[in-house]
Amino acid sequence: MFLNVHSSYSLKYGVMDIDAIVAQARILNIHQLVLTDINNSTGAIEFIRTCINQRIYKKADDVQKGNISYELKPITGIEFRKDNSLLYFGIARNKEGMRELNEFLSYHNINDVPLPDKAPKFKNVFIIYPFEREFTHALAENEFVGIRYTQLNYLYKHPLLKQKNKLVVWHPVTVADKISHRLHEYMRAIDLNTLLTKVPAELKCLKDETLISEEKLKTYFENYPFIIQNTQKLLDNCDLSEYYEAKAKSKNKFYYTKGGEEMDIRLLRRIALKGLEYRYGKDNPVALKRLEKELRIIAFKKYSAYFLITFDIVRYAMGKCKFYHVGRGSGANSIVAYCLRITDVDPIELDLYFERFLHEKRTSPPDFDIDFSWDERETIQKYIFNKYPKGHVAFLGTMSTFKDRAVIREIGKVLGLAKEEIDSFSDQTKEWLNSKNPSYQKIRLVYQLMQKMPNQRSIHAGGILISEEPITYYTALDMPPKGFPTVQWDMYEAELIGYEKFDILSQRGIGHIREAVRLIEKNKGDFVDIHDFKNFKDDKKLNQILKEGQPIGCFYIESPAMRQLLKKLKCENYLTLVAASSIIRPGVASSGMMKAFIERYHAPEKVEYLCEEMKEQLKETYGVMVYQEDVIKVCHYFAGLNLADSDVLRKAMSGKYRSKLAFDELVNKFFISARAQGHAEELIKEVWRQISSFAGYSFSKAHSASFAVESYQSLYLKTYYPKEFMVAVLNNYGGFYTRWVYVHELQKTGAKVHLPCVNHSDAIVNIRGNDAYLGFVGVQGLEHKFIELIPEERQKNGLYLNLEQFVKRTQITLEQAILLIRLGALRFTGKDKKTLLWDIYTYLGHNQKKLNHAELFSIQQKAYHLPSLENSKIEDAYVELELLGYPLNFNMFDFLKTSYRGDIMAADLHKHVGQTIKMVGNYVCEKTVHTVKKTKMWFGTFLDNNGDFFDTIHFPNSTPMYPFKGKGCYLILGKVVEDFGFQSIEVLNFAKLDIHMNPVAVD
Repeated sequence: MFLNVHSSYSLKYGVMDIDAIVAQARILNIHQLVLTDINNSTGAIEFIRTCINQRIYKKADDVQKGNISYELKPITGIEFRKDNSLLYFGIARNKEGMRELNEFLSYHNINDVPLPDKAPKFKNVFIIYPFEREFTHALAENEFVGIRYTQLNYLYKHPLLKQKNKLVVWHPVTVADKISHRLHEYMRAIDLNTLLTKVPAELKCLKDETLISEEKLKTYFENYPFIIQNTQKLLDNCDLSEYYEAKAKSKNKFYYTKGGEEMDIRLLRRIALKGLEYRYGKDNPVALKRLEKELRIIAFKKYSAYFLITFDIVRYAMGKCKFYHVGRGSGANSIVAYCLRITDVDPIELDLYFERFLHEKRTSPPDFDIDFSWDERETIQKYIFNKYPKGHVAFLGTMSTFKDRAVIREIGKVLGLAKEEIDSFSDQTKEWLNSKNPSYQKIRLVYQLMQKMPNQRSIHAGGILISEEPITYYTALDMPPKGFPTVQWDMYEAELIGYEKFDILSQRGIGHIREAVRLIEKNKGDFVDIHDFKNFKDDKKLNQILKEGQPIGCFYIESPAMRQLLKKLKCENYLTLVAASSIIRPGVASSGMMKAFIERYHAPEKVEYLCEEMKEQLKETYGVMVYQEDVIKVCHYFAGLNLADSDVLRKAMSGKYRSKLAFDELVNKFFISARAQGHAEELIKEVWRQISSFAGYSFSKAHSASFAVESYQSLYLKTYYPKEFMVAVLNNYGGFYTRWVYVHELQKTGAKVHLPCVNHSDAIVNIRGNDAYLGFVGVQGLEHKFIELIPEERQKNGLYLNLEQFVKRTQITLEQAILLIRLGALRFTGKDKKTLLWDIYTYLGHNQKKLNHAELFSIQQKAYHLPSLENSKIEDAYVELELLGYPLNFNMFDFLKTSYRGDIMAADLHKHVGQTIKMVGNYVCEKTVHTVKKTKMWFGTFLDNNGDFFDTIHFPNSTPMYPFKGKGCYLILGKVVEDFGFQSIEVLNFAKLDIHMNPVAVD
């Protein structure tokens, strides 16, 4: 009887989640209802699955006691609205009907076409129009009119009585009770961006739009039994059982070859064996045995096409595009992936278990994460969308929920509160002050009801789905600004449906590597095989830089925390870097495991293992479980669980297992199996305690290894081609530090770094030989068209000869010309800045007519003789600070009024451990952390006058409320402390030093 039910996926309209709808329907003994969310089908498959999973089968004696055995039949559809007005809603007769509805909505979403007032012709869909509509057309066979029980009086002498078979029960369901109706009103006000009291009645649901028993609903229509019969007949004609048949999931898999699964299996085997020879040579029985095992499991789980599609993506990127990629995540546990060059991590070398990625008992699809450069990812995405059939490929969606401060602001606005009051409610530091405020109490109450509800649909960072059958069987598609069709549910729903996703991601670190390789070939004529990792990892020069903790620009290992860890470990090899990549993570570090690992790393002879099995499996990490794979190893070799069960247990302990009963069974199996191995009860309990306490913090070893490989590749480029590498870092905007730090690093390589010049600079930084010219992109205030035009015009028609010619060829504006002159970008003229500023008014003064045509003959302007105009270095430095964000040729220390540069330099800190010293540092960055007592402390990073890094610690009891006051130099008084060979300064006193003012500003 319930043909029009809204869930919370009817964004800012419905308030009940699907579990609540199903649970309430069961309580009320409702046998069938139709989920019809507004302009989306996000919850359709979730609703079907929830109904099937919650079927109740009562025992015979329960029936005898009067309990009723029933099933809730799930039916789905979509309600279509335009400009907040209900047009009609469609109910799918079957799976084909759901596809029709989804494709209809997808067409209008993708092409941005308004929904029509009249529904199109559907073959497998029932269309229900609201009774209050005026019908200007005859109703088709599949079209009906829904009438509320409150509208029955209007049937008297109504024309529709002549079509009695077209009338059906219409009892919309939107809310659960009075409280949720009030919440609905708040959400409507937020959606309409208006006050709560000004939401029009027609844009809200009625208070009676709740679930009631079928018997009660039928009593409302007892004088119109034909309406009840029509409704029941319609519902009986709906059958969506095809969605939950056992074969349903297999239909979502895409076959790579036309021959289907068997052909995919043979093709994957052939490619993998060819790759095995490339990676391991012609005779490696260990690798071959591992490969055969993985291929068997892949075929059994029907994931051959998944590997082949990923291989095809990588092959296209490496071949035609010559893109560099990094395959990371648990996919690096696979030797098949290694042989297909999806990843450069050797799973045999690192003893990585394939079961961490895929095993016979895994219920969720495997997941490859492929990183490309930040500016190349879209090319790969377009390739995928163009290669596979339209309608069979789409981006994953995401569903955001209402966030804390944003919700408080929204609720405050609809209540009509003043901005200042709303701001105070959003300030967490004032929560104790607001706790007794009635308005705040009301906001908090509404927020508690709203906080987990869906707010808006968006797009996943990089997940793409490829389906054998049209994706519209399962969802309508949106068209976000990114320009690719996107499903209306997230990765968790995709996983439950049975879709495999292809994560095409991006990062700037890969851009560093890619551009560095190109620059090296262009500037030095050298070709670097960046995938030759095996030679990189044993290079003594690279490992020495790691040990010193100075890999600035090299991916994530350049961060202050990672640099400190590298020095504490004296890291000088690949395996140690892999471990460091895992233990640096916040959960591991805060749990004390990082400290334990460092201690044991430096004194392995003092490590006491619980038993021989633990020693054998954890000797690489000195008895500390660093990786997720360690959990698997201990469960397998200590407790005797097979590798599949070990991974299931590992996943369950990380909070990704939904069934508590199944989890308890696995835990019980662990203890029973461990006892069968002959272990003492106390030992088993202690091992279990260590596993369970660590599992939530654990990190995939394969993921850490992928990061370590990329770090070594960056480190190789920086070590042997430092100039080109640092230019690549600058041109890909980044890393952990601000831009001037990388410019400083480029200068340290011995390169001569020049300010932008119209005759030498490009849009981005370039390097020719030893000369690097900053690009126009970094000039603040310079318009994009001139950033591109200036170098393009120079390359097309030759160097600019003088100021006048530059003006005429670029048609530059006065303001933009002044900006370039102030920065020195026209120094090729041989004239000083102030003379050029005088001259520019000759060509572009307010009374000068702009030349918009090419000259047949060049006419020289009259020359004027100016007196000598002085220009100071500090004045230039302030201009660079203003227009670049940093002074290029003026050390920040030179701004200081004092000549004092500190008692010691960073290089000598190791000689003063335990002493109180004074240093002067140029601020680089800071990190704020909260202590266990909820107070703040800071970690700072600085450069000394020699250009070397040092780090500070600012404890709450010796630090003002906020110690840092922006960029500049600071006088630091503190005690030198040492932790595992790494020195830092515990700050006792801290102050920013005065500087010379800009002489222009002073004047």
